[in-house]
Amino acid sequence: MNILYISYDGLTDQLGQSQVMPYLIGLSKEHTITLISCEKKDKLYQDNNETKNILKTSKIDWYPVIYTLKPPILSTIYNIKKIKSKILKLNNLHQIEIVHCRSYIPALIGLYLKKKLNIKFVFDMRGFWPDERIESNLWNIKNPVFKIIYTFFKQKEKKFLSQADYVISLTQNAKNEILKRKDISNQPVPVKVIPCCVDTVLFSEQNVNIQKKAYYKKIFDINEKDFVISYLGSLSTWYMPEQMLKFFKQITLKYHNAKLLFITKEPKKLILNLLKKYNIPDNKIIITQARRKEVPVLLSLSKISIFFIKPVFSKKASSPTKMGEIMSMGIPIICNTGIGDTDKIINDTKTGIVINKLNNDEYDKAIDNIESLLSISHEKIRETAIKYFSINKAIESYNNLYEIVGKK
Repeated sequence: MNILYISYDGLTDQLGQSQVMPYLIGLSKEHTITLISCEKKDKLYQDNNETKNILKTSKIDWYPVIYTLKPPILSTIYNIKKIKSKILKLNNLHQIEIVHCRSYIPALIGLYLKKKLNIKFVFDMRGFWPDERIESNLWNIKNPVFKIIYTFFKQKEKKFLSQADYVISLTQNAKNEILKRKDISNQPVPVKVIPCCVDTVLFSEQNVNIQKKAYYKKIFDINEKDFVISYLGSLSTWYMPEQMLKFFKQITLKYHNAKLLFITKEPKKLILNLLKKYNIPDNKIIITQARRKEVPVLLSLSKISIFFIKPVFSKKASSPTKMGEIMSMGIPIICNTGIGDTDKIINDTKTGIVINKLNNDEYDKAIDNIESLLSISHEKIRETAIKYFSINKAIESYNNLYEIVGKK
């Protein structure tokens, strides 16, 4: 089929590299893909045609649009106009059968194309985006401008959900929320759950370079007796570094040899300031940045991995990419409750620990179970990751969805 894929996230960004490009390369084996994405000018320049060449090899027609950041609101309107203009100039527009829109802003264009040209519309919602903006404090609802914007997108959300030929949700939890809504006209909405998936070949303990692992152990001063706990990813917006450090401090009371490895692009100062606040010695913490291909070997240094995320409404729709990556490495997880389908997957498969409340009593319960957590085989955890988060399974799900939509 002829698919037009619209992404507001850039293919030259890390998210685009892990959560857009691998899917499209897989889908291009079965479909003709035309891709529109918003690219940051500096990232596109630094990329030096690498992404372009990869997509060209897969016969994906890529039309990047330069992303405008400022001024707020007006820049978004301008970006939408640029994307729409680029699409309407496509030579093969009349051949497009499905427009696949990644999140809400592309969905504005997808709904327009459905009405204007009768192109089938797939709303890949990624999450409850307007609520995410409020709950992350990026939009202050007390500000009349942001209240108008929030109301606008919540109204559009109803149209996206009721008029899309198919909706993609990252979690069953979010799908359940959608299906019980009485303000959507065509219930039950056709919804398919496809979580954030992972390249299980890249994220594999067996494929870790032994020499590189030894190199990192040496420069981070990690010895065989050290009990390394990892944290992967951003520490801003949704993530709870203070609570994770409190938990780590409790761990050190029982595991004196514990070290916490942060694999993050956040400024080191942010973490170091919190160490002083909670009286955690500097030599207990390792902070490093990593390119995507370096992440597996860095994760392999750890025995367990942790992440705490704010358990707010919008996080019902959250599928943390890090979860699949960590589990694909065979590493057990300790996390908090209330995040997408995380609770159910971990509890059903017994591949980690879910903390119900972020307090010392709950931390101590989790710490008491760490030994049993370490006894879980890496193979079992990896098999769970392949079952739930394999990129190949996701591509198969997208192919099946396109087939269903195409027959409508």
